[in-house]
Amino acid sequence: MHQTIIDLLKTADQDALALGGIGRPALTFRELIAQAETTVAALNSRGIGRNDRVAIVLPNGPEMASAFLSVGCGATTAPLNPTYREEELNFYLSDLNAKALLVAHGSTTPARDVARARNIPVLEIDWAEEDPAGTFRILGDLSAASQVNGGFASPDDVALVLHTSGTTSRPKIVPLTNRNICVSAGNIAETLRLTPEDRCLNVMPLFHIHGLIAAVLSSLSAGASVFCTPGFNALNFFSLLEDIKPSWYTAVPTMHQTILTRADRNKEVLEKAKLRFIRSSSSSLPPQVMVELETVFTCPVIEAYGMTEASHQMASNPLPDAPRKPGSVGIAAGPEVAIMAQDGAALLAPGNAGEIVIRGESVFSGYESNPAANAEAFSGDWFRTGDQGVMDEDGYISITGRLKEIINRGGEKISPREVDDILMDHPAVQQVVTFAMPHEKLGEEVAAAIVLRDGETASENDFRDFARSRLADFKVPRKVLILDEIPKGATGKLQRIGLATKLGLG
Repeated sequence: MHQTIIDLLKTADQDALALGGIGRPALTFRELIAQAETTVAALNSRGIGRNDRVAIVLPNGPEMASAFLSVGCGATTAPLNPTYREEELNFYLSDLNAKALLVAHGSTTPARDVARARNIPVLEIDWAEEDPAGTFRILGDLSAASQVNGGFASPDDVALVLHTSGTTSRPKIVPLTNRNICVSAGNIAETLRLTPEDRCLNVMPLFHIHGLIAAVLSSLSAGASVFCTPGFNALNFFSLLEDIKPSWYTAVPTMHQTILTRADRNKEVLEKAKLRFIRSSSSSLPPQVMVELETVFTCPVIEAYGMTEASHQMASNPLPDAPRKPGSVGIAAGPEVAIMAQDGAALLAPGNAGEIVIRGESVFSGYESNPAANAEAFSGDWFRTGDQGVMDEDGYISITGRLKEIINRGGEKISPREVDDILMDHPAVQQVVTFAMPHEKLGEEVAAAIVLRDGETASENDFRDFARSRLADFKVPRKVLILDEIPKGATGKLQRIGLATKLGLG
């Protein structure tokens, strides 16, 4: 199995198509490798080499995919959500210790100002519409270091860093090596039986592990192609399905549900569609939605289970003729998966509920500079996912609950502590607890309970507007309760889990 991004790219048919984009000629594997070689050389000449971090703030599309791949061939890529506000970007760029920031030429992202304030050099990428999708040039100069750890990365060099949200602490850094992500991409390609004839329609954001690995890298690992959209848009999904003629797409359940609402008005497209399968991950897919998708698209729906720390995929339902079990996230699909007793003392036999644990080459080695989190997260060489589940006699895993307090808003993972910290900056706030409340389509939504300072007045909209000015929209509480007192546990501690029920919201 491939161990580095560059080796993964070099094993494909060099004349085969790799990346596509709207209104652009497709990029071949040969051209993609040339882009990677040019990018690594450009970074090296500017003092950036292996394991140096390059933060990337780019819109979705083939250039974002190509930047992730090209930078990852010789440095460490750190993609960030382009909708982040200045305060969020300030935290992430500081926490990453980025050596440079990569943005689009002419973009107005607040990341520019944050980077300059932190003396982080800003590099721009530029491209022409007539160029093949994913082709770009790096603009901007850096003072080259006297010694640069240059050239292509090795399997143990970090290719990708992402933040994952903790429940009682600030977001944690997850470093993923070339080996981690390439092995995971190979696992996904094997699970889905991808071939060079396959084409993925990517609608997932490319600052998430799901889009980066499940859509982009898994496709390229199989010598297949991936068409990179500007992002998910239900209004043009069916036109892309007609024009691009993909063999599959992967998405979160809320996207699938939105697509289904427009199916009736696109029956002619559906009749011509040649999807081999549909994949769903990052959040639980309701069995009813799975059945409807299979009915509408006349192809199997493959639900998978992933997380950042595993370089995405941990388990997956298999393709036919093997059984798919609605409500289950499938069987182990790469890493070894087991169920562990809550105290970490032993692995449990099938049929017993416990914590889902994993180990294997795609699993990261630990959070960066966070020994306390690592001590909690690992039991021997098993990584504890924080999810509660049960495995049946056939090895199929069902997630029965979440042990962590993280809010999963339709696949978007939100740290309640991060929202707490922002709301506590409001002058009227005495106390705040952010928590998950149930949502019919998203699974969970963000809510907050607030106690005001004596003599202060403020409305729910005041707090939502305050949060919206400093947080990405998906993190802003949809419900704010102003209370005299927030319910506490027996020891006097504020408790997030179960708070929605206590407050009559679930």
